[in-house]
Parts: sequence; C-alpha cells; structure tokens
Amino acid sequence: MQAGEGKLTLVVIGVGLIGGSFALALKRAGKVGRVIGVGRSAANLARAVELGVIDEASHSAVDAVRHADIVLVATPVGQMARVFAEIAPQLPAHCVVTDGGSTKSDVVALMREHLSAQLAQCVPAHPIAGSDLSGAAAAQYGLYDNRRIVVTPLPETAPAAAGLVRELWQACGARVYEMSAAEHDAVFATVSHLPHLLAFAYVDMIVGKPDGERCFDFAATGFRDFTRIAGSHPEMWRDIALANRDALLAELDGYRAALDSLRAELASGDAAALTARFERAREARHGWHQKFLRGNA
Repeated sequence: MQAGEGKLTLVVIGVGLIGGSFALALKRAGKVGRVIGVGRSAANLARAVELGVIDEASHSAVDAVRHADIVLVATPVGQMARVFAEIAPQLPAHCVVTDGGSTKSDVVALMREHLSAQLAQCVPAHPIAGSDLSGAAAAQYGLYDNRRIVVTPLPETAPAAAGLVRELWQACGARVYEMSAAEHDAVFATVSHLPHLLAFAYVDMIVGKPDGERCFDFAATGFRDFTRIAGSHPEMWRDIALANRDALLAELDGYRAALDSLRAELASGDAAALTARFERAREARHGWHQKFLRGNA
C-alpha cells in the first residue's frame, strides 16, 4: 500500500521524541488515519493520547501490529531484538517495518535473524534529528522539517517498501538519503557517537574530581555548549555505543592519538603548532557551519 492510496494504520513502538514526532507529522500531512502507540509506561502512553500524538495505546506490540500497514520501532537499539521476535508471527504480509535507530548494521542483523520471512518489507532508517528530551511530551511538529533521514535498505527490500518509507519521511518534511549500513555506521561513529561519548566522559570526569562541585559552580556557556549532549538518554546511548563498538573503538583510538599530540605540543610550549591546530579546526568548523546553515535554510 502506498500512502496516497488511503489512510495507513501506523504502529509506533516506543512513543518518544522520534516516534511521536513521526506520528504527529504524518497525521498533519494526512498520511495516516490511525496511530497505535506501544510502550511500557502507562503514564507515557496516556500522555501521548492526551497530546494527540497517538490515537490508541497498547502495552502489547503483538496485538498492535496485527492490522498495521507500517510499524516504526523507535525503542533503544538494545530492545529491538525482543521487539522484532515478538511481532514477527503477527505481522500482516503487506506491513512495512522500519526503525529509528542510530546504528544500522546491528539492526540489519537483527532483522535478518528475527524477520527473515519479512525481509522484503524491512527498511532500516535513521532520522538525523533529536534533542536531550525524551518521552511522549517531547514529540513535536516540525522536528523533521528539512532534516536528513538516512535509509539503508537490504538487498532483499522490495522497491515498494523502500518507496513507502521514503515517501512518509518526505511527508514529514525531511530530505532522504540512502547508503549502506556499514557506511552509515562509520560516518556516524565520527560525527555523532564519538561526541556523545566524549561529553559523557568529560562530565563524569568532573563528577569524580575532589573539587567537582566547585567546578560546576563556575561552569558557564562554554561548558554548557560542550556538554549539552551529556544530558541525553543514558540507556539509548549505552546501546548505541555497544552496537557500534568496532567503529567507535577506532574513533577513540584516533582521538586519543590526537590528544597525545596536543598534549605534547602543550608540554613543549609549541605555540606555533597549537595555533596551527586551532586555526585548522576553527576554519573547518566555520566551513561546516556555513554549509549547515545553507542546508537548513
């Protein structure tokens, strides 16, 4: 079924920022006629119904997917194996299964393991949008406006299934890109996953200092800007780190080498080397920011 042929029944498993905002955007675009939210927290699901994010709430993914046209699994990556295994026997033949996970090679492997009979209907995806907020109350209209979405179809994925997922994300206002799962994971280990690990580690280092509270007392805008992402969901980022472990270990090794080089320059008082490093970084960051602003104008 294509979205233009009628109102789809969307099941969102994990009703938070990503899944909730997807539902809101598609309801506003008239692409879905019924949204069923699945989750563990009765309070969160009740709030989602109250806010109009979902139309119905269920604690059973098995029951919810029986009449689904499309299922978005927006749980932490570590929960997806259980979810895929539970829903597999009840998925309608035409139902498309996608996800919102920040890693893709592991999701592909889990789909192959648990959804082997439905691979033609599987379309892994990663919306490049988010915040440090979570839960149904974090869902918002316009979250995906002009944002990038990466889809990583399997070789077995039917063109119609991939086309439906692409169509729905475009209806959310997003720009859709396609790449392999391996390429996706290498890129995002560099520009997303490593920065989160560094922010978490840095804040945790301060917590462990004898004068940590004193340091926090005097932290200001630089600290705020650098550490904002350390306020992100711990369970989700634990799962992402473990799921993309190999790529992240390589990134951490590269960053450690860069820190060792920086330390040597500082220890030796090499002002020229420090200046050159800072200028390269400043120019690269400035160039990226201008490109980012143009792309999101």
